[in-house]
Amino acid sequence: MNGSIADWSSNFCSIPYGPLGVIAMAGCDALGEKINEWLLRWHDLEESQDKEFYTIPGQDRDSFLIEAECPRFGTGESKGVIKQSVRGYDIYIVIDVTAYNIKYRMYGMDVPMSPDDHYQDLKRIIAAIGGKAKRVNVIMPFLYESRQHRRTSRESLDCALALQEMENMGVINIVTFDAHDPRVQNAIPLGGLENVMPTYQMLKALCREIKDLHIDKEHMLIVSPDEGGMARNIYYSSVLGLDLGMFYKRRDYTTIVNGRNPILAHEYIGSSVEGKDIIVADDILASGESILDLARELKKRKANRIFAMVTFAFFTNGIEAYNEAYEQGLISKVIATNMTYIPPELHAAKWFAVADMSKYIAYLIATLNHDRSLSALLNPYDRIEALLGRYADEQAASGIRLV
Repeated sequence: MNGSIADWSSNFCSIPYGPLGVIAMAGCDALGEKINEWLLRWHDLEESQDKEFYTIPGQDRDSFLIEAECPRFGTGESKGVIKQSVRGYDIYIVIDVTAYNIKYRMYGMDVPMSPDDHYQDLKRIIAAIGGKAKRVNVIMPFLYESRQHRRTSRESLDCALALQEMENMGVINIVTFDAHDPRVQNAIPLGGLENVMPTYQMLKALCREIKDLHIDKEHMLIVSPDEGGMARNIYYSSVLGLDLGMFYKRRDYTTIVNGRNPILAHEYIGSSVEGKDIIVADDILASGESILDLARELKKRKANRIFAMVTFAFFTNGIEAYNEAYEQGLISKVIATNMTYIPPELHAAKWFAVADMSKYIAYLIATLNHDRSLSALLNPYDRIEALLGRYADEQAASGIRLV
């Protein structure tokens, strides 16, 4: 966030809704620890004088984290267990439904957890709370089953059902990030679903990683990978003052391969990309084939460096293709958030960078806990303007000359 932490202390001066408790589900341990560190750091600021941030009871706790687990039986069945009392607490459950690195034993085999398994564990923890908490909130960065967001034939709408199910179980606020289609919130018109965009954190990571960007219309262009991502890329274009282009994916709708219609061709619409750095923003990088295809098309049109900024990077087919693309000069950098599991080999890749979201999530939690408006947090325009100003000052101070 822009400015000192003390500048935001006014957000925490009201009386909290209840004592704050954070439950980091399996797969979110590292993110949960970082969130907890930020919350503790703000409380420990002497200049803040915010005595209500640590609420009574629990004023002298040394952690906001509440231990919970879902142990498994040999048949794969499970149960949710809360290790301490949460009566009267304002609970925030942080969950990554895509954390495939978490495994459990079933019939002597190690079974990786699927999104369905993680979602069931979430419901188990809510059930273990048993209505004793004052309020239950869910921080689910990648919205469960959100890629299936509308019905086009005789098919299920699992995301809508899950939202209704959480609402019926007593969840008051659901916070997600860059939902594939935010209109899915219409499934719970009376519920609280916040769709948060990580735009500022992504740009901050880009400015941290690349020191010689020339952010103007002559040297940089925003390109949307498809028509579905236009709103996201229009925002980047607007706040950065850059032109916008778009690729249209021509698909074969008579065939389904791996659950989707294969792409026949990429058709580009927009101003020339020749000699320009390109920012491509998307919500999901699954196999990553679309980004590589797009990069090849851009390189055919003589684009300069290509920076892919994706909220969730899964690399379901591994990272070898991207290692080769980096060596060939197709991709300069891929930036993704740390809200889903990132394997060690991806962390180590030269072309990959992380946009850390822990501080931002901690702000969201603290603000909701104090029943304050999220408007200032949801609109990052001022912070982006300040970031670009600092970036220009750093370039001038370091003597970087941009031609």
